[in-house]
Parts: sequence; C-alpha cells; structure tokens
Amino acid sequence: MPIISEKQNNQKQVLTLNDLEKRKVVEHNSLITSIAKMDKTPLKMFELAVSCIDTEKQLEDNTVYLSKRDLFAFFKVSDNDKHSRFKQAVEKMQKQAFFKIKEKKDKGFEFENIVPIPYVKWTDYNDEVLIRFSPEIIPYLVNLKKNFTQHALSDLAELNSKYSIILYRWLSMNYNQYEHYSVKGGRRADQVESYRNPSISVKELRIMTDTINEYKDMNNFTKKVLNKPLEEINTHTSFNVTYEKVKKGRSIDSIVFHITKKPVARNDFYKLEEQDPIYLQDKANKEQAEELLAGKALKSKYTKLLLDNMLLSPYEMTDTSLMAGLQAHVYPLYDELKELRGLNGVKDHLSYVAAKQEAYSKRNIAKYLKKAIEQYLPTVKRQDIDNE
Repeated sequence: MPIISEKQNNQKQVLTLNDLEKRKVVEHNSLITSIAKMDKTPLKMFELAVSCIDTEKQLEDNTVYLSKRDLFAFFKVSDNDKHSRFKQAVEKMQKQAFFKIKEKKDKGFEFENIVPIPYVKWTDYNDEVLIRFSPEIIPYLVNLKKNFTQHALSDLAELNSKYSIILYRWLSMNYNQYEHYSVKGGRRADQVESYRNPSISVKELRIMTDTINEYKDMNNFTKKVLNKPLEEINTHTSFNVTYEKVKKGRSIDSIVFHITKKPVARNDFYKLEEQDPIYLQDKANKEQAEELLAGKALKSKYTKLLLDNMLLSPYEMTDTSLMAGLQAHVYPLYDELKELRGLNGVKDHLSYVAAKQEAYSKRNIAKYLKKAIEQYLPTVKRQDIDNE
C-alpha cells in the first residue's frame, strides 16, 4: 500500500535534487532569531523541508514530499547503512527538535515552544518521504508579507555545524534587509549600512546558538561559535564575513559582523594567463595551440558535464579561446578533484556550482569555473588530511 492516497498522489510533487538545489528557504525572522533546539542534521532537514513549500500556493495538509534518493544525495549519504541512518536522523529530529520563539507584543513578550515536524512517513520499499509540519509552525513559513528572510538552500548544503547554519541564517536576514532598503529606500544611510555590518551582543548570540551553558571561556566560544562557522560560511556560501569584538570594560560585550557578497565573474571574455609558456609563442603558434586545446576540450567528459548542468552552451563551444581556456586551466583541476573524489565528486561540484550561479550577461564562464574549483579543492584536501 502506498504511503499516500490516490488523491494526494494527484496533488503532490515529489521534488528531485535538481529542484532542491534551485530552492529558496523562506521563513519568518522570528524563527531565525529563535533558539533552535536541535543539532545540525535535524536543522538541515527542517530547512530542506521548508524549501519545498511553494509560497505562491496553498500548502495542502501542511505536507510536503521528498524523494528519499535525492534526500540521501543532499546529505551526501552513499553507504550501505544509509536507510538506518536516515531513520535515526528522523527520530532524532522528532525527539530533539523544537524552536523557542520570543516575539514582542503590545503588553510585553510572547513565548512559544514549537515542535516543527511532528509527523514523517516513509516505507523501506518506496522512494517517497512524507513530511508534515505542525499547525503552529505554519504561520512562520507561509503567507509571509513582512519580516521574512529568503536564502539559498544550496548555501546550507555544505555547512557542517549547527552554529554555521544558525549564523548563516541570521547573517542572511540582515543582508537581505541591506539589499532591500538599498533599492527601495525608507532607511537612513547609516541604518542601511548597519544591516551589512550587524551587531549582536554576546548574550543574545549565546541565546540564539543555545550556548548559555557551554564554552564559558570566551576563547573557546570564539573558536567554536565564530571562527570555525565563519570559515565554513566563507568557503561554501555566497557570503564573505569578518567580525570584530567590541569590549565593554574588560570583557567582550558584542560582536560586529561585516558581510559582503562574493562577486560574480566580470563581464569580459576569458583570457589565458600570459605567463603560461604555451601562450608566449608567436601569434600563429598561439592560434594553433588554442585549436589543439579546444579540440581536446570538445572531446572531454567534463565538457559534457558542463553542458548537462547548463554551465556551458553549444554556442559557447564554438569559442576556441574559451574552450582552450577550459582545457588548459580548468579541466586539470577537475582531474585533481576526480583523483580525490572520483567522477561523482566532480559531478556533485558542478551541480553545486550550477545552483549557485547568478545570471549575468557576456558570461566569463571559464574564469567563473576556475575560481569555483580553486576555492573548493583546498577544502577537499583538508578534509582528506583530517580523515587520515
């Protein structure tokens, strides 16, 4: 017997991984500033489920559907024990997960403790996973007209700590407001700037990260809740973030963050580095060398992967300089990644890059891809060293 009725089956849409990587998580700011009483896996599972809500449509029965196969892929689970690990993650989420929400009202503060996902249903013979939200969490997820934040699900996929996820959501909330008021107006210049340089007291940060009774030593707190999470955020998301500590007397009173968005590729055509010996030859030899490299690129399995992920168009494949640039400067880095993670590792990387890509004209795609793999390879190598 299927886990959903025939009527539900006609209404539902089971989301695939490609859909998920294009998804945005939209939630009320009160949820972002609440105390998330859960570890990273339940928190990521919650964000994943929220990303499946179409805010343009009514949510039937407070329910979304996921593909189990793609859920495993999102969490990068590939071992033989993945089904039992999935079961454990769901059980942990339902036992552990709740949000403590504090909202200011006319007469004072209102407090809510909400279990966000009380019901999950799946079978061991079917790919579908049914996730049902509690009625109490729904107002924070749908029909949001004001005080809400949107962020990319793909940014969360690579974050590996609870504190990284919590900080990223809070930073997104502030930067979204900076972008909104920069365009729409309605705030003084110093107020607009404060959104991309947000400040939070250490006390508030401890409450939000649920570390009031943990990491009492400030150096330890800084390392666990600030330094390591921000390293992850800077490596894997669209943000570059730095911070400074603000003292009150002899103790640290607050933290000021400085947020910038990573730039997209410039709007010029890719140029091969002049110091590359093959391109220091005379013009005729250079053109011949480019044609040879471009010919190799056309036959490369990486070109097909770029086409599959819509990172390269058939029209761009006619650009000899572009294809030569890919073969000379990008594909060797993909070979390095393949050695470390196999061809599936390259596929996962390109899928992630495609989801993160922003639209721009006259795409400088080779430089964009080169920068992406150059940023990713050190992380892979560091992970392998840590595992050893």
